[in-house]
Amino acid sequence: MMTDALTTDAMTLAALAGRHLDLVTAPFTLPRSRVLVFRAEDGDGVRVHTSEYEKRLSACRVLDAVRVTDAEGRALPVTDVQPHRIAFGDGSAESATLTFDGAGALSIGGVDSAHVVLVHPDGREERHALSDAGIRIRVGADRSVAVEPGHHPAALAACERQWLEWFAKCPLVRDDLQQMAAFCWWVLGANIVELPSLGDARAVVPSKIGYVGLWQWDAYFIAVGLRHGDPELAREQLEIAFRFPSDDGQLPDVVHEEGILATSDDLPESDRATLRRAGSQIADPSKPVPLTKPPLAAWALGKVLEVEDAPEWAREQLGQVIRSQDWWFAGSDLDGDGMPEYGHPYSSGLDDSPIFDGPIPTAAPDLGAYLVCQDREIAALLGRYAPDADTARFLSRAERTQSLLDEMWDADAGRFLARGAGEEIRSDTVVGLMPLRTGTLPDGIRDSLRAAVDDPARFALEWGLPTVAASDPDFSPERMWRGPIWVNTSALIAEGLETSGFPQRARELREQTVRLVVHGGGPHEYYNPRTGFKAERATTAFGWSAALFIDLAVALS
Repeated sequence: MMTDALTTDAMTLAALAGRHLDLVTAPFTLPRSRVLVFRAEDGDGVRVHTSEYEKRLSACRVLDAVRVTDAEGRALPVTDVQPHRIAFGDGSAESATLTFDGAGALSIGGVDSAHVVLVHPDGREERHALSDAGIRIRVGADRSVAVEPGHHPAALAACERQWLEWFAKCPLVRDDLQQMAAFCWWVLGANIVELPSLGDARAVVPSKIGYVGLWQWDAYFIAVGLRHGDPELAREQLEIAFRFPSDDGQLPDVVHEEGILATSDDLPESDRATLRRAGSQIADPSKPVPLTKPPLAAWALGKVLEVEDAPEWAREQLGQVIRSQDWWFAGSDLDGDGMPEYGHPYSSGLDDSPIFDGPIPTAAPDLGAYLVCQDREIAALLGRYAPDADTARFLSRAERTQSLLDEMWDADAGRFLARGAGEEIRSDTVVGLMPLRTGTLPDGIRDSLRAAVDDPARFALEWGLPTVAASDPDFSPERMWRGPIWVNTSALIAEGLETSGFPQRARELREQTVRLVVHGGGPHEYYNPRTGFKAERATTAFGWSAALFIDLAVALS
């Protein structure tokens, strides 16, 4: 049971988060629930959707409108939204409220003279009288609706208690960052879903709007943020990401309620046609291409263990990380030169980057840097949790990979260049800055990358670090991975700056990144680097942006 002091703090944080719950960019939902409530299209009342894997919101309609009306039949407007309830009213002291009654049902109760009108997707309307006990609207997995007698006061109290328990774990940070941190903590709680095929597993998904699954890369970033308030849930994200390796150790791209996404055989035909157009033998859709995500597993594992040590668990997870790292060299060095490649753009996490405009497979400097760091991180974790283990092979492989990475530096261009099926790719993108993370670049190369980060014509834009240099012909401030700012790449480059000996510049980039999220109104998927606002097609209430904001806010506080 929470103490009064914890309850007060949790209520304050919940109220701060509530300032951002507009029912447009942030829906009303509940941890573990697949039900989402948005403001109705016509502004009268709300609408209800389910959250489903690989389905658009428009395909998941449950109720097109839920309206609370007064005795004269006038729709009462939404007057306030808090994490545990939506209030409808006419300005009087009394109001009707909508809350959750368990993960799969909504409860509405309030003034005796009010009614609820339910508008179904087929146009049918139901009208129900309200009372203090209210009505319960049960939403089935097939989007069916059943209306039952309610127990509204109990449902309201239970929902509030569940959210207060979540906010009691929210990290306390600097005053100017606390409101956004509270909202980001709400986002992480709101994005918890159950994956029934995995028993009672809780996945914190990137978004309940269109991204209902556990993506490997997202799980790493989300775990890094969760560790500050709920290390158990952070560990659970890594467990799910590591649970389904292939026989040779490859980790899947996605774990979802219907299975996993691990090869191009699992992709729809439209994506396989894209592979055919790429014109690479490696990318021939008749030959399954592994789908995974960049090797940040040991990085995330180490971060989570920093806040709460778990030696036995760490040793178990470390075994999977080592197998995955070995797979990159045995199964994804597609041209046999010692430097693994991305066999599919999806495996990079930056799948629309211009480095994939040419033929694939793609040898990219970010992948080389991730592999160098991961071998060193594995060695460090073994030294901590398995001191008798031989770490020499990881350290020597890191040295070899670092040498191959250094060879990707083009002195004339002044940057690292990716190679697509052996052809140089001249695009000036954020992947060319990732080698800063190794901390072992030659001084001249390190200083050149620092200069690139500081160059207003390339990466030093007003609102942060774009994913493609502003001077590059492929730069687009709105197009995914071709110019917009992403919180995860900014956080990784900040870490690289610090590792490479530029701690003050790293702090400046971190400050700029949290300022962007506050200015932009929330943890969106990606941001226009010219305006600092959400890019038009970006998803809102995005998991890794929320998690990394919290991680950055804690570090800056």
